[in-house]
Amino acid sequence: MFKPSDAGMTVPLGALVLAISPLAQAETIRFAHVDPDNWQSSKKGAAAHMFKNVVESETEHTVDIYPAASLGDEDQLIQQAMDGTTQVVMVSGAMSKICPAAGVLDIPYMFETPLVAWEVLDGDFGDALAEHCLEQTGLRTLGYGETGVRHFTNSELEIRTPEDMNGLKFRVQDIPLYVEMVEGLGAQPTPIAWSELPTALSTGVVDGQENPVGTIYNNNLHELQDYLTLDGHIYAADFLVINDAYFSGLSEADREVIQRAGVMAGMMGRSIQQFTTAQGLKAVQDEGMQVYSPTPEELAQFREQAQPPVIAWLEGDLGSDAEWIQRLQDAVAEATE
Repeated sequence: MFKPSDAGMTVPLGALVLAISPLAQAETIRFAHVDPDNWQSSKKGAAAHMFKNVVESETEHTVDIYPAASLGDEDQLIQQAMDGTTQVVMVSGAMSKICPAAGVLDIPYMFETPLVAWEVLDGDFGDALAEHCLEQTGLRTLGYGETGVRHFTNSELEIRTPEDMNGLKFRVQDIPLYVEMVEGLGAQPTPIAWSELPTALSTGVVDGQENPVGTIYNNNLHELQDYLTLDGHIYAADFLVINDAYFSGLSEADREVIQRAGVMAGMMGRSIQQFTTAQGLKAVQDEGMQVYSPTPEELAQFREQAQPPVIAWLEGDLGSDAEWIQRLQDAVAEATE
């Protein structure tokens, strides 16, 4: 027993350590993302609730979720995580802005199926990329989720090969990699803000666009487009990251739970994304959209035209980090085998 000199009572040593140790105090963890909160239809929403349930059931910590960009867009969330004002965030494209090597995951036609992407991200490559990004940013990757596999839609004709894209105008995000990809396929890339896309499609400013099936259906883009080509040009990953200084200050037991919760959250996000993809694909076909799945030979044509200009641009953009292109290619080859 420990007897404080200024108190006329005895206090159990374990209780005193618990009371004064900052590692044992319950804290509130802020988890922010830009998607809706509904775990049944939102991949980031599902991931956040999985993380919250695991952490709150196995530690003394509370997890407060801030969905739907309530704390800002992805760039702002990443900055908050780096500053430590928001401990955990889940983002996609914003990660490559602070850790350029993460951009290699957006090389078009890199992953034949999501299963190959999962094998790569959950293996040695994903671990190495996480460690590299930790060194670059001070953010620890707890898990990889999935924001979707992107496909082309248009209102003019059924696209079976890159030749069918000649002359068509496609809305793309204002990201050089996407511009290079669409130009490589022979079409005209037109950067347009997401909020302006429906009007651009309705008025013919662009002929088509590219997004995951769930996004196409949930935003009623299938009502503005007649054709969907399931070319799967980009597999888009989510990064679930935590401020490493905050993480390092937790107890070993809490760190173990949080790491496990991050992995489970990423898997949960993938599952919901796959569910909404299957659900959306059936729905757009039921509502009259014509859907085409290219053959392996046709996909090879897309790959041969789109990859070289994107890789060339990435090599110049990444500089000394360009080695990550080959590392990814090697990991994909191994996973595919």
